[in-house]
Amino acid sequence: MASAAPAPPSPNNLKRIVAASLIGTTIEWYDFFLYGSAAALVFNKLFFPGSDPLVGTLLSFLTYAVGFAARPLGALVFGHYGDRLGRKKLLVLSLLLMGGATFAIGLLPTHATIGSAAPVLLTVLRLVQGFALGGEWGGAVLLVSEHGDARRRGFWASWPQTGAPAGQLLATGVLSLLTAVLSDSAFVSWGWRIPFLLSGVLVMVGLWIRLSVDESPVFKQALAHAEARKAEQGSAAEKLPIVSVLRHHWRDVLIAMGARMAENISYYVITAFILVYATTAADVSKQTALNAVLIASAVHFAVIPMWGALSDRIGRRPVYLLGAAGIGLWMFPFFSLIDTGSFGNLILAITVGLVLHGAMYAPQAAFFSEMFATRMRYSGASIGAQFASVAAGAPAPLIATALLDDYGSSTPIALYVIAATVLTLIAVGVAKETRNRDLADVDAPADAEPVKAATVDARTV
Repeated sequence: MASAAPAPPSPNNLKRIVAASLIGTTIEWYDFFLYGSAAALVFNKLFFPGSDPLVGTLLSFLTYAVGFAARPLGALVFGHYGDRLGRKKLLVLSLLLMGGATFAIGLLPTHATIGSAAPVLLTVLRLVQGFALGGEWGGAVLLVSEHGDARRRGFWASWPQTGAPAGQLLATGVLSLLTAVLSDSAFVSWGWRIPFLLSGVLVMVGLWIRLSVDESPVFKQALAHAEARKAEQGSAAEKLPIVSVLRHHWRDVLIAMGARMAENISYYVITAFILVYATTAADVSKQTALNAVLIASAVHFAVIPMWGALSDRIGRRPVYLLGAAGIGLWMFPFFSLIDTGSFGNLILAITVGLVLHGAMYAPQAAFFSEMFATRMRYSGASIGAQFASVAAGAPAPLIATALLDDYGSSTPIALYVIAATVLTLIAVGVAKETRNRDLADVDAPADAEPVKAATVDARTV
């Protein structure tokens, strides 16, 4: 069914929408990454005492991985209702869930106070975090993608992606400041709680901004068409978005999952596991490792919109492939630089790694959005992205730590990341370029066969 594209938003309105998505994703990623940093630095002592230090870190990272296990469920639930009710409502709910869970972690008694109940409660709150984040990503990138100028969609949609390094920057910055001004005993005793409790203030700011934006015009248009079809065809029930995704877009879901492997695994090795590797194998201080991640995250934030803009010029696939290949080639130099123990080399290793990661992460928002039809786009993009996180980002720090424990060398860890890049190169290599697809040009019904168009595949709009 062909339809006129909705009127593009004014520049000021588009900037407000981008700001709302960016601030919301920054807060959610702050909450999520804060847990990862704390898992590497203090949770092994507070919630898993009595273990060998590296074993305690493994157990701590295991609760970290649990958050990823909940992300597919969040993708299914938020995707379903986001495709039925709209993007904005679900984004508000995801922010409340994430912020509430993070704030509660800051109040959580430790193992010394309530025994084994402490790690159990920590795990439950981590599950809530993962569930919320599973629904956040898809809604945030779609709200911008479906509002923005099609010619610059890669650039505008990359801004919510900067919420990841911004959240990392904020989480690492707060932790770095606290470790600098507090003694180790004070930080372990009570200082680690401060950044978790700070989440409550950040969520209030995020809600105020997120509630001020309008629903996606592309979604409202698709919803109106669906209602019109329903009136014309009777009261036949509309298929569930997940059913339509698996029927019409199963190949795109697999491509999205494969594309995420190198991006997700490399990111958590470079930003989370590196805190363990640098402080144990390379004998770098905790403060030095945090500062290196802090500096590299600032560069990461700056380059993501640049990679997004480049994807508007040359396509999503070339930029993505460049990033995946670059990460694979960088892994051995990455660990070699860290092994020197030099602060400058540590910054160089992490910064180059995150710049190459940005080449995958920046076009990902537009790339995944352009794969799916409007009334199944939230479900399709979220499922493709979040199901991959269970196999990729969830076990990455855990696997890397276990490899380090077993082999005492970075070589198996580098090979692990390189294997992931091979999967991503294959997935993106067989994908179709999506840069010229118009999200509003064709509204493919969830239960209809693909409609032929001159330049657009109806299944993907």
